[in-house]
Amino acid sequence: MRKIVLLAGCLSGLLCSTASFAQFNLDGQLIQRTEYRHGYNRPLPEGFDPATFIAHRARLQASYQRSALQFFASVQDVRTWGNTSQTKLTDNNLSVHEAWLEMALSPTWKLKLGRQELNYDNARFLGNLDWALQARAHDFALAKWERGTAKFHFGGGYNQDGQQLANNTFTVPNQYKSALMARYENVIGKLQFSLLGWNEGRQVTRPITGGTAFGDGQHYRQTIGVPTLRLTLGNTQLSGFYYHQLGKDGNGRKLNAFDASAQVLQQINIDTASGRKLRLVAGAEVLSGTRAGTSNKSSSFSPQYGTNHLHNGYMDLFYVGGAHEGSVGLKDLYVRGRLDINQKLFTQLDGHYFSSYADVYNAAGAKMDRYLGTEVDLSVGFLINDALSLQGGYSQLFYSDTFERVQSNFSLKQTQNWAYLMLIFRPNMKNKFIGILL
Repeated sequence: MRKIVLLAGCLSGLLCSTASFAQFNLDGQLIQRTEYRHGYNRPLPEGFDPATFIAHRARLQASYQRSALQFFASVQDVRTWGNTSQTKLTDNNLSVHEAWLEMALSPTWKLKLGRQELNYDNARFLGNLDWALQARAHDFALAKWERGTAKFHFGGGYNQDGQQLANNTFTVPNQYKSALMARYENVIGKLQFSLLGWNEGRQVTRPITGGTAFGDGQHYRQTIGVPTLRLTLGNTQLSGFYYHQLGKDGNGRKLNAFDASAQVLQQINIDTASGRKLRLVAGAEVLSGTRAGTSNKSSSFSPQYGTNHLHNGYMDLFYVGGAHEGSVGLKDLYVRGRLDINQKLFTQLDGHYFSSYADVYNAAGAKMDRYLGTEVDLSVGFLINDALSLQGGYSQLFYSDTFERVQSNFSLKQTQNWAYLMLIFRPNMKNKFIGILL
């Protein structure tokens, strides 16, 4: 925090010296979250105690605009209370989240260079990971053409370990070495849609005794799809998305996988004056998976850079932090109901029915029922004022023997649940709540 205060002082000085010919803005946010984890992200085996902790994200954001140029930087401190000594002067919790420059080349063309968030559509494949305190940003070059409702963005990134004198080996785990992106969106009448193409290369690796060897070349994976397809008819909204992945996975296996979803939303306006309304959602998502024992090819879809906390239950047991990656896939039938009691208070209840996409076999080789479990998520949010909000939630998982088998045969505790309470200070951001999808 001391570094953030010093940075704020420096930026304030810059403001005084440049106010006459440029626009400078200083902003920030503070998120403090208490969590009780008794099966969150990884189911809790027998013999283990639940975890409880408090963590925060303090972010200082500065933007500087001059003529056709805009510069933005965001510095954040992410820590768990108590993980740093009270008398320690420096630590590794401070980092640069974003640092980019955007240049307006014409009324319709812009070029954005530097570390930046890629946050598109439903954040299923490309999201800023806002729920996770550290969030996600890419080192990227992005060209943007925008005219009316039509937007075309394309760009790419090329990553290295450092400023090397020889060779081009990239060793950062679970990240691409190179990436190319093209995305188009538009609105036609009551129909909103987008198209996405993403091609990435992962450094070739091979397992060796005592570690991993990095070889020359890259394994390339392509993701193409329709991330947004939404039709609005009065208070009814029909929506869906589809992604398909081809090429090779991180292990060099031939890849052919998909992710498809469809849902319907109905809004009921109870009292327009007070803002009281009820929204009901029913939908399904199917992510393809690979049958156990298959070694030469993969059918497992990976929503690689999305804010996956928003999907498949808030206990993050699927596709968050590597959970369920490269596995038997997932079928998620869900219903959601959100009641806005007034313009400041809401409560939401979600239910998920999970089953595997591919077959699961027990230790004796017999096929098991594909049902994995049911999760119930309760969320509550209260807007204290325009800058401060309070959010909390409770989730419970009721799992099956098949789920226990998929989780590497651990003997799991019968009760699997999770709860949190979060204070959010975001004075100048539209989204006052985090990690809740309707």
